[in-house]
Amino acid sequence: MATTNNKKSTEVFGNFSEGFGDVGERYRVLNDKLIESGKKTGNLVLDGYEKAIASYVDFRQQVADATQLDWVTTVVKAQNEFLNEVNAAYVSAVRDVLK
Repeated sequence: MATTNNKKSTEVFGNFSEGFGDVGERYRVLNDKLIESGKKTGNLVLDGYEKAIASYVDFRQQVADATQLDWVTTVVKAQNEFLNEVNAAYVSAVRDVLK
């Protein structure tokens, strides 16, 4: 009688666990799609960030040039170069993480 109960429970739970396998696979596929979508979104955000920083640096340089003071232009140019270097390192690091 114990073997009869074991067969019945195996049949019931066997089918039950197969259903979880299908659900698990669907969740895995959904998770992969979400990760890929997040990476694409992250790269688009980084592109926008890079453009914003480039615009900011260009604006600062135009303002410095408009002052017609050599020392202001020199200081702003040095600051802009530093900002560009730090920004390039930051964006590169984030893009590596998003791969």
